[in-house]
Amino acid sequence: MAKARAVLAYSGGLDTSVMVRWLIEEKGFEVIAMAGDVGQTRQDLEYIRQKAVDIGAHECLVIDMREEFVSDFLTKALAANALYENKYPLVSALSRPILAKHLVEVAAEYNAQYVVHGCTGKGNDQVRFEVSATTLDPDLQVLAPLREWDLLTREQEMQWAAARGIPVPTTVSQPYSIDDNIWGRTIECGILEDPWVEPPEDIYELTQAPDKGPDDPQYIVVGFDAGVPCSLDGLPMSFYDIIVQLNEIGGRHGYGRIDMIENRLVGLKSREIYETPGALALIEAHKALEDMTLERDLLHYKLSVEHVWATQVYYGHWYSPLKQALDAFIASTQPAVTGEVRLKFHKGTCLTVGRRSDYSLYDYSLATYGEQDSFDRTAAKGFIDIFGLAVKTWARQQRKLGL
Repeated sequence: MAKARAVLAYSGGLDTSVMVRWLIEEKGFEVIAMAGDVGQTRQDLEYIRQKAVDIGAHECLVIDMREEFVSDFLTKALAANALYENKYPLVSALSRPILAKHLVEVAAEYNAQYVVHGCTGKGNDQVRFEVSATTLDPDLQVLAPLREWDLLTREQEMQWAAARGIPVPTTVSQPYSIDDNIWGRTIECGILEDPWVEPPEDIYELTQAPDKGPDDPQYIVVGFDAGVPCSLDGLPMSFYDIIVQLNEIGGRHGYGRIDMIENRLVGLKSREIYETPGALALIEAHKALEDMTLERDLLHYKLSVEHVWATQVYYGHWYSPLKQALDAFIASTQPAVTGEVRLKFHKGTCLTVGRRSDYSLYDYSLATYGEQDSFDRTAAKGFIDIFGLAVKTWARQQRKLGL
């Protein structure tokens, strides 16, 4: 009888490296490992491919998802100015649905009955993988070994791996859990679990300490075409390459660190550290251009939509009907978001210091207090009387009640 096949989302880290062998020994599966290139910088993906095979995987596929990740996922995130709890630009939450999409496609190609992820039973990623996978193929079975195996601690996992000759990058003395892609980097576990402890400097890779940044500020002009970044300092460039450049520039100036207490979907609070210089700089610039080009009521309404969008994606609902409907609304707001924004990087900050657009709704003659002022002040009195009429009428009635 042929063995059942399982497609494993493989990162090459401690959990999924142990998982390859565990699925073979405990479940009797033929394992197809899949590693996705979403722009992570800390991994040698060819080494990871060979490592999975050496551990026992029947095959390990390394899929370049970078262009798709940017064009189909990050463009939507930037259009939504996506910040979960107004802080976190959804680094891991954005990569999970594209990885799940390819897991499902590989499972169909190899006639696999199972897809497997290496997410912890108390984290958000388990929800993102499973909801995405079963939305795309409701007949697939999803396995989460970390919710059922007896290796309860990372130390036990490392001992189990060492006994079988499985190389792992994590040590007991530095047990950080790290995830990264082109949009940023996440760090958790270890000493970081104490929310009073200042993060040690050695956890950071993309950014240097703000006080170590250059003494002189650096100015960068980001160009947008219909909401999508298209140039730096006037030089046409792909969205992907712009993120790479702004990660380097922002990181050099110590910009892009986030230290937050985050409300996980599963109900607990966790302390999370992020490095996202490029993502935060682009969101800053995109917001500045929207301020200039979107009509007031549309801009105000879009702010509430952005919160719902970010929460939907954080909760793993990338493929949900609500999130897709929100995408359609947000996309309709972007055609006029075309122009340039000048950013100033200095000592851990990134500030918008200029913006311009052929579609600007900013009218100098209306805004100025100088001689060119064209605003009709005489219309203000009647406007105020009508605008305040409802609450003025209400106030009179409140006075009758002695309130």
